[in-house]
Amino acid sequence: MSTIRRVIVTGATGMIGRTLCRKLTERGYQVVVFSRSPEAARRTVPGASEYVAWAPGEPGAWASAVDGAYGIVHLAGASIAGQRWDAAYKQEILGSRVKGTRGIVSAIERARNRPEVLVCSSGIDYYGDKGDTPIDESAAPGNGFISQVCIAWEREAQRAETFGVRTSMMRTGIVLDKHDGALAKLLLPFQLFVGGPVLPGTQWWSWIHLDDVIGMLLLALENPAASGPFNTTAPEPERNRDFSAILGRVMGRPALLPTPGFALELILGEMAIPLLIEKQRALPKKAIELGYQFAYPRLEAALRATLG
Repeated sequence: MSTIRRVIVTGATGMIGRTLCRKLTERGYQVVVFSRSPEAARRTVPGASEYVAWAPGEPGAWASAVDGAYGIVHLAGASIAGQRWDAAYKQEILGSRVKGTRGIVSAIERARNRPEVLVCSSGIDYYGDKGDTPIDESAAPGNGFISQVCIAWEREAQRAETFGVRTSMMRTGIVLDKHDGALAKLLLPFQLFVGGPVLPGTQWWSWIHLDDVIGMLLLALENPAASGPFNTTAPEPERNRDFSAILGRVMGRPALLPTPGFALELILGEMAIPLLIEKQRALPKKAIELGYQFAYPRLEAALRATLG
């Protein structure tokens, strides 16, 4: 194997993928971007050594790129919050993850020089709604739609272990981003001075700053002791009412007007339940045990950095 480690990244054009590719390049890795549209990826994620046409599913011509790679970071999948859920989009959410991961692992199986590590995205929605119970990576899965997606997703990724490839599943919480996800959906009401908690407000939000998402992905990629599921969350989750109060303070806005959960369901549909209402008090036990040092362990500093 070359002294320059080659790392394949799927989902590279997303928020996490773009930042990860830049960080990998800075660390001296040779980054190979797998994308359905290599030319679009070249514009969105400049600086990679190669852009390979990739389609989720069984291995195609792209599979040869897996041979000899040091590792694969698999982030691809249809956005959970991309649109209102109907039966077709729910199938796309599930299929994009299962088929894509199955294809990656099948390519690993066929490679003569298999990668050392597969890091696969997942989510803390794996656990379902656990109420006030603190949960680490040993907690049981839930029964809802997104829980079942995460279970199927991780099951496909774990097949790589049977081929001698160290495998980590990153159960990511609410990534603080002002353009996408749960935080983005809260910003407009606060900007209009009508922000407040999402009722009931007592639900736990397990959040994480983007810098720490990248840090934990690198931990999983580089640390030989890192395997299995990882709660990719900050060490201090907040109840939604406290999250809202801190957000209001950071934005210089009141946080007094609550938003009923049923109203969000009317606006967002079924996705509102796992995205904003049912949450988990997830703790990053395994990352802490491996010595990971959080850049943003507390919410206020993380929000100030995110919102500028």
